Amino acid sequence: MALEKAIIINTHTRDRIPVMFNPDEYTLNREINYAQAAVPGLAGPLLQFVHGNLQTLEMELFLDTYEAHREGSRVVNEARSDVREMVNKVTGFMEIDPKRHAPPILIFHWGSLTFSCVLARSSQKFVMFLEDGTPVRARLQVTFNEYRNSETEAKQIKRETADYSKFHTVMQGESISAIAFAEYGNALIWRPIAQVNQIDDPRQLEIGWRLLVPQLPYRDPETGDVYS
Repeated sequence: MALEKAIIINTHTRDRIPVMFNPDEYTLNREINYAQAAVPGLAGPLLQFVHGNLQTLEMELFLDTYEAHREGSRVVNEARSDVREMVNKVTGFMEIDPKRHAPPILIFHWGSLTFSCVLARSSQKFVMFLEDGTPVRARLQVTFNEYRNSETEAKQIKRETADYSKFHTVMQGESISAIAFAEYGNALIWRPIAQVNQIDDPRQLEIGWRLLVPQLPYRDPETGDVYS
């Protein structure tokens, strides 16, 4: 059974760009910085943890417009069209959003991998052309940097607050009751998650949404009901 197609999600606009061909492989990199303190008389320096570096996700994306491609009933591109239009959709994630004054935060989702990130680097290589010079095939080397802010970093290392215990990233096929079962051990306690995330229709969850999961016991501010 073929693995579902990878998807790049713009978390601000909710636009979803399916990857035309799944990558053959991807590389996750992570480093930690340590300072060395030389002490006279010791066989080696002492190490002091300084900080962790961003995790990165690297891969090659293959784009081809020589043949027509479809996503269900939707035509992604016409046959023999300019592949640069598709390349620009990906590299456009490096453009600054005038409202936020920064490029968009993305989620790269593929199978069991869900990576919250920004597009930090892209390298384009065009490898096939029509007679008039129009490129119709390209290889795109991309590097995504893990996205963190003070809030997500605190959740990652389990610095719990009085209000929230963690974030939960919605995966393929998950329902809010399934998330409640995974987090609380009870599928019926889904209302606290829906309320704190302002979810009007619990049946409409999108892959990649990062949901706040409140600690129990939780008091419903509207009804006064307590979930525990």
